[in-house]
Amino acid sequence: MAVRPLIVNRYTRDYCHSLSAGMVATSPTRPRWPALMVASWLSAAPAGAAPPLFDVHLHYNAEDAVHHAPETIIAQLQANRLLAAVVTSRPPEQVLQLHARAPGLILPMLGVYRTPADKATWMDDPDLPERVEQTLADGPWRAVGELHLFTEDRRSPVFLRIVELATARGLPLQLHCDPAVIDTLFEQVPEATVIWAHAGAYPYPPLLRDYLQRYPGLYIDLSVRDQRIAPNGQLDPEWELLLLEYSQRFMVGVDTYRTERWHGFAEVVSQIRSWLDQLPDEVSSAIAYRNAARLFRQRVDN
Repeated sequence: MAVRPLIVNRYTRDYCHSLSAGMVATSPTRPRWPALMVASWLSAAPAGAAPPLFDVHLHYNAEDAVHHAPETIIAQLQANRLLAAVVTSRPPEQVLQLHARAPGLILPMLGVYRTPADKATWMDDPDLPERVEQTLADGPWRAVGELHLFTEDRRSPVFLRIVELATARGLPLQLHCDPAVIDTLFEQVPEATVIWAHAGAYPYPPLLRDYLQRYPGLYIDLSVRDQRIAPNGQLDPEWELLLLEYSQRFMVGVDTYRTERWHGFAEVVSQIRSWLDQLPDEVSSAIAYRNAARLFRQRVDN
């Protein structure tokens, strides 16, 4: 996926300066082990069984439906032992075909793009909030997103109104954005719940730690960051410490952002499970599915 140029705010400026100076960031806190001991957590999957996953970042767009019928997608999710999946689509109603066939498996997330071009212009559409409000009232929506937004548009009235609409209904927003957008959103709507897609535009553990400390309503989906988390299959020490410290704020996703990703779905799932297996069982199961189940108030049977 294309990476936007760095838009500097206080944190990205300071952090990138520390990188260029060769300084190594360290955590000021120890892992919060007591938070891991939650009595309601279930035991890990039996030995030899693939651990279950709850995917919070999938797309099922019109072009995907041409190649993959709903029954095929559902069978693929089940074959890879997904307990549930948060799925968005373009056009927005496309995902309802999946939900109608497997309502317990598919949690529909309301996308706002009707065409590919909307990805770059949606924040300037004055009629969009009204459409979103009407659609939320009429459907089984469990979240809003994925919204692509960057610093220059962070004060868009359209964006802020959509944040308000989702928050009023208790729905998380999934944002593909840079840190300044996160700051502005929580300044305007501090009670919002946000899933930061791909661990943000600049997925550095010290930056993420700072933002998790600032905003209790912020969660992070780790889709398409597997190579950063575990280069060559080995869990990176900085990422490991961060995942231990904030084990209840991370979730996983494959992100089928193009049709070809559906063909390699099982391979990506295998990569995710590989680095999850290197974490303690309590942490692994939290990130794999328990955090998402709690956030989406979804009962899952392991």
